[in-house]
Amino acid sequence: MLEIACFNIESAYLAYEAGADRIELCTEYQAGGVTPNYEDLTLLRSRINVAIFVMIRPRASSFCYSDSELEQMKVDILRFKDAADGFVFGVLGEDRKVQVAKNAQLVALANPKPCTFHRALDLTPDLFQALEDVIKCGFRTILTSGGHASATMGMEKIAKLVEQSKDRISIMPGGGVRSSNIQELKSVTGSQWLHSSAITGQGEVVDAHEVWQMKAKS
Repeated sequence: MLEIACFNIESAYLAYEAGADRIELCTEYQAGGVTPNYEDLTLLRSRINVAIFVMIRPRASSFCYSDSELEQMKVDILRFKDAADGFVFGVLGEDRKVQVAKNAQLVALANPKPCTFHRALDLTPDLFQALEDVIKCGFRTILTSGGHASATMGMEKIAKLVEQSKDRISIMPGGGVRSSNIQELKSVTGSQWLHSSAITGQGEVVDAHEVWQMKAKS
């Protein structure tokens, strides 16, 4: 199964037409993704028939948020909830550990829509403790590169996360996933879902042929 991160409407259309199983909708590629426009979601929802998970991230840089930023995240979840199929977010403390209570509040607010804890996990000091903390919060999926710059570099650690999870949560490799490595990643990690931006050139637009190739190999 293949999730494609889309930073604009055009990419979402291309990913859908190329066979993506799910869209992660966000904006600002260079920032690693922030909360998209609600209007973009409603437009896509009326035109494509595939699950769309919305990133909830009020700003770029760290994943340690102020009280006002957390309130904004709550407002955004409620605003998007009627049209989104799920959400993607993650809150860390100044010590870079998972903030269980704060994340659990957001997950509860999103319920019954499933939530993915994004690659903030890769910044935590102990990935395996972070895994347990994320499970406590009620997330359904973790997006991770195994604490490395790319999923291929971290695939052995991702495999250990999959083993430790014991089917309590889905572990989704992401970070540099391409048609050239997707089969190896799936084989080594044992993950059923994989995540990619599928951007192969300049700009922020998905390469539809790359999505098609990844889907064919996954």
